[in-house]
Order: sequence, then structure tokens, then C-alpha cells
Amino acid sequence: MTGPLATTSCTLPLVEVCVTEFDLACLPATGAVFDRLLALHPAQVVVDLSGCRHIDAAAIGLLLDVHRRLARTDGVLTVRNPNPRIRRILHTARLDQILPVVDTDPSSPSTCTPAVGQEPPATPPTLVAHGRASVRAAT
Repeated sequence: MTGPLATTSCTLPLVEVCVTEFDLACLPATGAVFDRLLALHPAQVVVDLSGCRHIDAAAIGLLLDVHRRLARTDGVLTVRNPNPRIRRILHTARLDQILPVVDTDPSSPSTCTPAVGQEPPATPPTLVAHGRASVRAAT
């Protein structure tokens, strides 16, 4: 008989990830990024979808998996700034009832796209991962 799962304390308060493509084709690489991030035991992971134009069922499944894994360690997954189309998809999949889906103030600059000519902040930001994940099949 096994005992209750041991919980791991969080080592990072916040990890922000900007996702520009989120579908089955990118899932292996995107999943690997989330695996590495979750190994850091963050208290909160924010997935910024402001630069993403499409999300599919495989991506929703990955979000649910990340949510479950974070919940085991009392962490929280938040989806930020989905466009109206993606917001409808998340609502239809009832993902917005499972995890927070939030919008930031439109006048505040996004962490995914720094404003042109904007100087970097005086204090370093919390760990922020930028980029696009894609995988090519070996030929």
C-alpha cells in the first residue's frame, strides 16, 4: 500500500510563458518546455496567448495536464490574453471553469512584446520564456 503523494514546495513564485503557436504540430516541443518549467516547481505559471492565433484540442489537453501537475504541488496555471476566438474555444471546452483566463489592461505593455523604444525595467523580471516551439520530423 502506498501513502499519500509527497508535495514539493515551490521554488519559483512565477513563470511566464509566451506561446505563439499552440497546436498538435508544436506539441512535443511545447510539452518539453513545460516539463522543464514544472521541474522548477513554480507557484504559478502564466501562459500568455496574446501572440497566438490558434489553439487545438491537443493544446487544450496539454494545458489540462500542466494544470493537474501544478495542482499536485499547490501551483496555479493561468491563461492570459487569449484573443476572442481562442477565448470562445476555451469557453466551449469549459477550460475557463477549471483555470483562470485573464486579460491584462490593454494600455499596459505585454511581457511578450516589449514596446518599441522601451527601456528594460530597473529590476530583472521574473523568469520569462519567449519563443515558438516547433518540431521537424527526421528524414
